[in-house]
Amino acid sequence: MSKQRKLLFTVTIIYTLFIIYFMFFAFGRGDSEADSYTFIFVPDNFLKLPNPLELLHPTLMDIVSLGNTAAFIPYGILIPLLYPMKFVRFIILFMLSILLLETVQALTLLGSFDIGDVLKNSSGAVIGFVAYSIGIRAKTVRRSVFSIGISIVLLLIMNWGIGDGIDKAIAKNPGSFVALNELKNSSGVTSKNTTLLPFKIGGQEITPQFNVYDTNGKKSETYSYKLNGKEFYFHLQYGIPDQNDFEGSISVSVDGRQILSYSSKYQKHKPEIFEWYFEQADVLTITLEGNEKAWDVGYREMKHFWE
Repeated sequence: MSKQRKLLFTVTIIYTLFIIYFMFFAFGRGDSEADSYTFIFVPDNFLKLPNPLELLHPTLMDIVSLGNTAAFIPYGILIPLLYPMKFVRFIILFMLSILLLETVQALTLLGSFDIGDVLKNSSGAVIGFVAYSIGIRAKTVRRSVFSIGISIVLLLIMNWGIGDGIDKAIAKNPGSFVALNELKNSSGVTSKNTTLLPFKIGGQEITPQFNVYDTNGKKSETYSYKLNGKEFYFHLQYGIPDQNDFEGSISVSVDGRQILSYSSKYQKHKPEIFEWYFEQADVLTITLEGNEKAWDVGYREMKHFWE
């Protein structure tokens, strides 16, 4: 083995040990108290890198996200230098290695198996391999290094743009506002016929736009809606009108889990806004007591652009 080859081999081994350290022990992984294996087979984003403006004041997660791609670029250069091979063979061997490391990371409870990390690591290796393939054609070492450097920068920008475009294409976004009273009320009570008259809370005039919920003159009233596993952002406003005695309460629960509970003891003499994100919800229940009112109750369902 030539001196140059020995040097490249040594650099590759040292760099690999450095990467393994960060994958298994950095960021407090050794102090983790995880007691279950975590396997993530569906990435929450595709090759997502921090926004360039975010890197002006980067957070730890911004650095980790960028590092998941950039840290593996050297492999696309070092491996072909040590063992010349075609791209298909290189990327298959690289991905198998990363899949193995991710699996060990999860089984040792020193991290999680995240297919998103595999994609980002592999995209970095691809950038390195392509940049090396371009730079190796240069006639001098200096030009070769320059070509590889420029290629890496341009390919990173391309990766950034492609990943962001794919993310925007496949990501879910909030749809238009749907008033809750447009859904079938499983309790048989509806606010569709409720007149949307203005009222005051804390001297502020409130004019409901979509609906109003109250106790209908009873001590309490419950409204229940079937949501069929929707993913959405929930919104409501609530309060006790000035013209009534300041007594009442509101509670909201989803699938039996209470997410809002406020009585007049803790409320202020002003309208309150409540918002909540549901990854999945089947039954939403709103219970009002006394003089409590809720209005403009509804949601924005998370949807892909093609739905």
